[in-house]
Amino acid sequence: MTDAQGPASFGRVDSDGTVHVTTADGERAVGQVPGVSPEEALAFFVRRYEALELEVTLLEQRLNSGLVSPDDARKAITSVTKSVTGANAVGDLASLTARLDALAPKLTEATEARKAERAKQNEATRAAKEGMVAEAEKIAQGNDWRGGVNRFRALLDEWKALPRIDRATDDALWHRFSSARTTYTRRRKAQFAEQSVKWDAAKATKQEIIAEARKLADSTEWGPTAGAFRELMNRWRAAGSAQRDADEKLWAEFRGLQDQFFNARTSAQSVQDEEFAGNQTAKEELLTKAEADLLPVTDPVAARTAYRAFLEEYNALGKVPRDAIRPLDQRLRKLESAVKEAEDAEWKRTDPEARQRAEETVNMLSAEIEKLQERIAKAEARGDASAIKKAQDSVAAYTTWLDQAKATLADFTR
Repeated sequence: MTDAQGPASFGRVDSDGTVHVTTADGERAVGQVPGVSPEEALAFFVRRYEALELEVTLLEQRLNSGLVSPDDARKAITSVTKSVTGANAVGDLASLTARLDALAPKLTEATEARKAERAKQNEATRAAKEGMVAEAEKIAQGNDWRGGVNRFRALLDEWKALPRIDRATDDALWHRFSSARTTYTRRRKAQFAEQSVKWDAAKATKQEIIAEARKLADSTEWGPTAGAFRELMNRWRAAGSAQRDADEKLWAEFRGLQDQFFNARTSAQSVQDEEFAGNQTAKEELLTKAEADLLPVTDPVAARTAYRAFLEEYNALGKVPRDAIRPLDQRLRKLESAVKEAEDAEWKRTDPEARQRAEETVNMLSAEIEKLQERIAKAEARGDASAIKKAQDSVAAYTTWLDQAKATLADFTR
């Protein structure tokens, strides 16, 4: 019998229908198929062999392609080997056993490759989890209360999607990650509890401010009430923020009360401005006439009298629109300043004490010059050129001063 004849060449059928298979240890009976021909009986046990051969072939393919884990492959090889050993089948059972034995080196190679891959995967997983732990610990110490929550959720989902590594390392990393999340959660709750107290205080303060503003909104005491609203606004800013939704509602109510008052004031002042427009025209005309009559000031006494009469008439005209107040006041101050400056200049010119001081200065300088002239005469008599020169220099200086003093004194005699 040769293998070229196929699996059937490894079997024979006795006259009683018993089928035998030839193995390395000799023949052994594999069974009978009653009521069929010897060929059909032999074919039945050949098909059993072919089924075993197909199992071996599929196992080889799966192991070569890496579609089966080494542990599953080892179990499959053991199972198929048991099926082949002593199988009630006709065929080259020894070759199937040899093929199964040949899978051992491949199985070892696959096991080592799987170990290397698993080690690589574990290292990548460990690095990823360490990075997540480091990020979690950083977030736990920060104050990003909104973004931190979302990031922790994302990190937790990423963590769950990763495979476990060795238990000790995985447990240690998870403990750090969980502790960081707990720390962050506690700090966040404490922060929001503290913030809630501040929000409540701010809300209460702003509600009090609104209650006061409500009493002022209908007031027609424009000046004092405007000042009161400014003070309320300062208190509003100092109160800080309430929770966002509440703060927006409170601000809308407070702003509405402010607008109610200031819009009413603007309307009332607009009516007043129309009433005061005639006063503005009259005051501008009166100012123009006074400026033409008084400026430049040549007679301070007459100018003061005329200014007083003008001012009495000017003030009797009443109020003017708001935007006209400053320009009119500027012209009025300029006119008043011109009169006062002329009065000051006149007083300075006629001041008796100043005149006396000027006369005393002229007399003193004149006396000094006379003394120096006497010194020059005596120095000439004795021929002292140095003394003559020194005295003449002094006379020149005193003469300059005397001219200036005389000019000052002349101002008082004009």
